[in-house]
Amino acid sequence: MPLDRAWIEMRIPHHGRMCLLDEVLDWDAHRIRCRSGTHRCADHPLRANGRLGVACGIEYAAQAMAVHGALVAGPPAGSPRAGYLASVRGVRLEVARLDDITGDLICEATRVAGDQDSVVYEFAIRAAKNQNEYSAEGSDIATLLSGRATIALQDAKGP
Repeated sequence: MPLDRAWIEMRIPHHGRMCLLDEVLDWDAHRIRCRSGTHRCADHPLRANGRLGVACGIEYAAQAMAVHGALVAGPPAGSPRAGYLASVRGVRLEVARLDDITGDLICEATRVAGDQDSVVYEFAIRAAKNQNEYSAEGSDIATLLSGRATIALQDAKGP
């Protein structure tokens, strides 16, 4: 089964235009890499004053983290515990906006710590300098923003 937009929408709380990811490229127990072309949409739900600022990339990263949580929870668990973005630190914004990036966005998140109450991820949003280069690390990939995020996990009973 492909891990495409339809699969993603069934596993995270964001649907329709607010589901920002198009597909999962690869993942394992500690990391995920997703692709998106939604930053080019004129009706993007996070656009303000006709532009999509680079800080909106944090939402792309948070959705990749949510997808990773669903993947590592596995099918027997039903749906993963709800998570809320508690903090972001060390955020580096390398460009001013996302909507003028011609290539697809590559959203990467790596789990660096976690327990029953929270998870910490390092994240990066990158774009291929050449629109056809998605997998190579190095000079063909430009980092647009990066940082570290803490996700607070909600008890199954709710707040």
